[in-house]
Amino acid sequence: MNRYFILLIFVFYAVFYSDAQSCCSGGSGSPIAGGASQGVLQERQAEISLNYQYLGTDRFKTGDVDTSKLFNYLYSHYLYGRIAYGVTPKLTLSIESGYFLTKTEIALHKKDTISSRGIGDLIIFPRYTVFSKNTERTRTEITIGLGYKIPLGKYNDSNLVYQNPVTLKTYYTTSPPTVQPTTGSQDFIFYGFLYKGYVESKFRVFANLLCIKKGWNPLGQKFGDFASIGLFAGKTFFKRWSVTLQVRGEWIDKMQYDKKIDMLATYNIDVNSTGSKKIFFVPQLSYNKKNFTIYALSEIPLYQYVNRVQAVSYYNLIAGISYRFFVKGNRNIDSGCVETITN
Repeated sequence: MNRYFILLIFVFYAVFYSDAQSCCSGGSGSPIAGGASQGVLQERQAEISLNYQYLGTDRFKTGDVDTSKLFNYLYSHYLYGRIAYGVTPKLTLSIESGYFLTKTEIALHKKDTISSRGIGDLIIFPRYTVFSKNTERTRTEITIGLGYKIPLGKYNDSNLVYQNPVTLKTYYTTSPPTVQPTTGSQDFIFYGFLYKGYVESKFRVFANLLCIKKGWNPLGQKFGDFASIGLFAGKTFFKRWSVTLQVRGEWIDKMQYDKKIDMLATYNIDVNSTGSKKIFFVPQLSYNKKNFTIYALSEIPLYQYVNRVQAVSYYNLIAGISYRFFVKGNRNIDSGCVETITN
């Protein structure tokens, strides 16, 4: 029965969900939302998770200095899902995807507001433990991953700009990347995870490294490559409650493009206003009961530097739930460890 349940959930997510993107300029964010800090599951263990994310900003910078607005407000409501399965004690495979309920850019003149919705991308993300050592007092793990992102949703959605009052003929222009559900490119994801847990004190420290090599989309655009590193410390209280604190730095390269195409005139992209460096503080609270984990977190920007003028991160709130269970069969209950932290 569990096998059929896993298959059903996999099909559901593969069809309806996609990856999260930054709601700032260029749409170049980490696609692994809701669980970038992951080790491996135990053999024959399955995990199903779903989270809701709200991203919004009305802040703009030139370099690291606040500047005037290019538009009034930018926000998105997003659902993100993952299903994972422990194939062996060292290998876990996950399928991750998401759906934008809305991505909306409210213009300075509200009549010019634009928005879109829909599926984004499908991510296939295997992870493998290359080192594991468990003692009575400590648990240590090093895990690596190699993922592949496949665009499913719209990357060239358009919005109405003019309707002739006599002929009623309508004219459309391609929406900016900030409101597109996907960048339209196939990307490679490289991942590393280091975990150290202290059993008696229920304290743990860990780190992750995430790099995304962006591909070209059919519009002649290559969004900037992405890299981030996160440092975490977490502790369990009262058996069920956990607090995790994270400091994360991220870097996004400038966009590349087909020089034969005027990106600003054709696609509303100022290529020189892409690329950034940011540092975030991320507190998270989790509650565990039996096989369920409920969590909530907020990303707080500590430092942001952007090229030329861009919208920068401001509000980022995430809440979710995950459920883990074992598929029938023999399993090694002492193998592997997993730490699920959204980012």
